[in-house]
Amino acid sequence: MAELRTVVAGASGRMGKALLAATLAHPELKLVGALEREGAETVGQDAGLLAGAGEAGVAVSDDPIEVLAHCDALIDFTLPDASLALLELAAQARIVHVIGTTGFAPEDETKFRAAARHCRIVKSGNMSVGVNLVAGLVRRAAAALGPDFDIEILEMHHRHKVDAPSGTALLLGEAAAEGRGIALAENAVRVRDGHTGPRPEGKIGFATLRGGSVVGEHSVILAGEGEWIEIAHHALDRSIYTRGALKAALWAFDKKPGLYHMADVLGLH
Repeated sequence: MAELRTVVAGASGRMGKALLAATLAHPELKLVGALEREGAETVGQDAGLLAGAGEAGVAVSDDPIEVLAHCDALIDFTLPDASLALLELAAQARIVHVIGTTGFAPEDETKFRAAARHCRIVKSGNMSVGVNLVAGLVRRAAAALGPDFDIEILEMHHRHKVDAPSGTALLLGEAAAEGRGIALAENAVRVRDGHTGPRPEGKIGFATLRGGSVVGEHSVILAGEGEWIEIAHHALDRSIYTRGALKAALWAFDKKPGLYHMADVLGLH
C-alpha cells in the first residue's frame, strides 16, 4: 500500500507533538495535516518544526473539514468535546479515526457506535501494547480468583492530567469486571472518605494520584486472605502510546467500518 495519509489532531499538546514526530519518522505514513482549535497560536506554524522534527511543509490548521478531505487516517488525542466533533467529520469522510482521548461520558458510546457504521474507529483508554497485555492478564486473573479476592486499581499521572480515574485505569477496571462477569458501572468505588464501613464484596476500587511529570503508573491489586497479587505497568515515555496509535491506524486501514479496540489490533480477543 502507498503511504497512509495521516492527520494529527491536538498538534500543540504533548501527545500531539510526539505523534507528529513519530508520523514523520514512520516509513509507511505521510503527514498531510495537523489540527488545532480555532484561534490557537500555533495555527499556521510548520508542524514538523512545532514537533522539533525539522521542517515538514505541513502547516497547522484550524479547519478540520478541509484537512480531513485529503487524508486516510486521523489520530486524535485531544479532549472529549473535540473528539466528538471530529468523530462526525471522520464518519462523513469515511476515514480511519484512532481515538486515544479519555474522559468520555457513558452516553457518548451511542455516538461512537453510530459513527462506526461509516468509518473505522479504533478507540482505547490506552494505546500501549504492554497495557493491553496487562488488561488481558487482569481479565484472566479476576475470572480465576473469583470474589474471594478484592480488586483495587491504583494509578498515578502528571499534574496536568484533567480526568480521573485515567482511561487506562478504567480500561483495567473493565477487564476485571469482564473477568468477574459483572458491570463495572454498578460495582466501581471511586471515592472513599470518612467512616465507610467494611469493604463490600465484589466491588472494584480505584485510587488516583497526581503529581510531577509522571507519564503513567498503573497497578491492579488482587487481595485475598493471607496473600495478594499485583499486576503492574510502568510507562517511561509517551512513545509507547504513539507506537500503538500508529500501529492501530495502519491496521484499521483495510478493515470494514466498525468500532474496534487495541485488543483487536493486537489479536488479543
